[in-house]
Amino acid sequence: MATGTRERGAVERVMRQMETSLLDGTWPPASRLPAERALAEQYEVSRNTVREAIQRLAARGLLQSRRGAGVFATDQLRAGIASPWGQLVADHPVLRDDILEFRRVLEGATAYFAAMRATKADVRRIQSLLRELERSRACDDKSSEAVADAKLHDAIALASHNTMFLHLHTSVLGMLREHITVSGTDVRLQGAEESGQLLIQHRALCDAICTRRPEEARTAMHAHIDFVRSISERHA
Repeated sequence: MATGTRERGAVERVMRQMETSLLDGTWPPASRLPAERALAEQYEVSRNTVREAIQRLAARGLLQSRRGAGVFATDQLRAGIASPWGQLVADHPVLRDDILEFRRVLEGATAYFAAMRATKADVRRIQSLLRELERSRACDDKSSEAVADAKLHDAIALASHNTMFLHLHTSVLGMLREHITVSGTDVRLQGAEESGQLLIQHRALCDAICTRRPEEARTAMHAHIDFVRSISERHA
């Protein structure tokens, strides 16, 4: 096999591996990639091969090189769907019921697989965000509580380690993040009882995931979203 052909094959192989890291959440948007030398060792290729793979992915908008700072993952994978949907949701609040229905299916599945596949790092991230949620609740900071809520849902999606679920979640992340934040704040504004119930639901959800009980995790997520939906309907 000619040297040039082998080199092209190596570049293609590295690109596929890097694309997988972008898709499965290993390199989330805005994250900095490891140095070229580290990537070359990881993939067992030359630094020139890694550099060419990065250049090709950058040309497709998936990576961005910043002089003196390194190479970063872009939000290209999420941008295509999030922008128009975000505007539609803002213009048509009636769509929020459809979003809750969609979230029930998607996030029920991500919770199920997160309970099956969460790594130790995933568990630590989920537990840390739950503590952040609890601190915000204790301080009665509804805004930061809602933000921590959205981050927790993101962490659960990441822990599912299912490329398609994660990609779908990421593709509409802007819409989902806005919806989780807004709906969570709306429920918390109803009173201490509703706000406390949300925290109880998140604790049950995180406990089921961290103790590897998939069916209970899915049920807990469904119960959580059904509760949010019932409050939304009550105060529509």
